[in-house]
Formats: sequence, C-alpha cells, structure tokens
Amino acid sequence: MLRVIFLGTGGSLPTRNRNPSSILINRDGELLFFDCGEGSQKQMMKAKTGMMALSSIYLTHFHADHILGIPGLVQTMSFQGRTEPLDIYGPPHIHDFVKMLIGIGYYKLRFDVRSREVAPGEIIHKNGYDIEIIKTKHSVPSVGYVLREHVRPGKFDRDKAIELGVPVGPMFSQLQKGFNVIVNGNRITPQDVLGPSRPGRTVVYSGDTRPTEDVERASKGADLLIHEATLAEDKKEWARESMHSTSVEAARLAADANVERLILTHISSRYTDDISPIYNEAKQHFKSVIIASDLMEIDIPYKINKASE
Repeated sequence: MLRVIFLGTGGSLPTRNRNPSSILINRDGELLFFDCGEGSQKQMMKAKTGMMALSSIYLTHFHADHILGIPGLVQTMSFQGRTEPLDIYGPPHIHDFVKMLIGIGYYKLRFDVRSREVAPGEIIHKNGYDIEIIKTKHSVPSVGYVLREHVRPGKFDRDKAIELGVPVGPMFSQLQKGFNVIVNGNRITPQDVLGPSRPGRTVVYSGDTRPTEDVERASKGADLLIHEATLAEDKKEWARESMHSTSVEAARLAADANVERLILTHISSRYTDDISPIYNEAKQHFKSVIIASDLMEIDIPYKINKASE
C-alpha cells in the first residue's frame, strides 16, 4: 500500500476548511510526515491514521505553518507510551529547531527525537525505498523530497520453475529473493524463472517553492507530483515576490516532467470560497490534476509493466 493523506492543504493562513501544510504517507503501515502544520495530530485522529507507526518527519523549511504541529504531536505520542525513536529531517538549523522543540512545554519525552540535517542531492536509504532531497527556491532555506521505491523483482514463473525441476517449497523463495539454487546438480538462476524487473512508485513533494528545473528533473515520470499552487495566474507577480508558484506554473512543470498525476496544495486563503481559478487554469495545461482538500486520501497503484505480464 502507498497512500497519501492530505491532513492540511492551506497556505500560510488556516481557513475554516483548510489546515496548514501537512501530508502523511502510509507505506505498508509505516507512516511518514512531510511537513507538520498546526493541528496535524487532530487531523490524524479525524482520518483515523494512528500515530505510533510514525517513523519520521521530513520538513521542507521552518516557516510556522509547516512546523507548529510537531510539539503537540510528539507530546501526545509520549503520553501514549511511545518508546521508539523519531527522526526529524530538515534543512540547516534542524538541530537547533529540534532542541528548541524539546524545550517547549518543559516536558520529558519517553522516546528520543533525532534531528538529521539534509541537503540537495543527498539520498536517505530506507527499507524498500529511498528519500531523495531536492533543491527548491523559497524565501528561506528549503528543500523538497522524493519518495522513490526500489525496483521490484520480476514476476515469478511457477510453471517454469517446476518444469526446470525445482520442487515446490523453500527453493521457490530463494529464487524470488535473487539466489541461485542447485537441483539435481544443475544450477537454476533467478533469471531462469523471473520476468523483467518491475518499477516501484515515485511521489514528489515540492514544499513551498518557485517552479524549478530541479523539481522538474526529479519529477520525470513520477506517479504523483504534489506541488504547491498558492495563487492563480492573475497574482503571478505576487507569487514571484513571495517565492511561491501559481497553478499554471505547477501544471506546466508537471506536463514537462510527464508525471502521471498532479495534486496542487498550499492554497491561499483568498480562494476559501472558490477554488475554480486555481483548478481551471491548471487544467488547461495538465489534464490529470486535482486540488487537494483536507482529509483527502489518494492510493498510488503500481504501474503496469506489460513486458512482465
């Protein structure tokens, strides 16, 4: 499972129907936060995501609307008996931020919160996936993130394995894991019984940024691009001054990157009653676009690899 839950989709100011920026990804039961705006833990409760499976938080920058949900969240998890460490990744000054965070409220956590500074070009290796750090362009030091799953082995051909004399049982598993087996003195390799390798899934999160070549490059062929679209095109000068993107700019980037789907978030409070300017303008440049809404959930399926079928 790879599910994206939009807990907060608003811009700098919360509105009656949009919390500040907060995106949660559930990958096979592991929870990963990308930014954590005020009220995130309450949104988790509404979405019934649970909290204790949260392994890490990835911060794009330190503007308040992207970080203020963390103090309450870590304290709640401590109250609930969490003992597993929590990793918080972010741009320069993340260590100072986490130190300050732990000092807020004068409470002692039951688990360690570990700060990890990241920089564009770095790759964080995880079990079954990587987190790539990409350069973004905002009014303060900032980064974006790419969740890129590892390539999966090809489809196991059970009939072919039996035909080659491999007995049903542990040897099947060995071959699927990439190991050779010996049957009646003959070596059987994974290549003999596995189809072409199958791609994993890729999700890109821009954070707050101007449209950049770095984000476009990282998004090439991605299954999902989550890009900020704070303003409509008639406010493009304001977008440039505040170092944000318009929906048209985000849509053009998605089209150039040939992504499967684009979801626009970080919507300015000026569109509280009518998001049509954001949506309609983006739709003219990229058809597979959605405007994120709070508590919206999106499942990311595997791409069909016809060569492996």
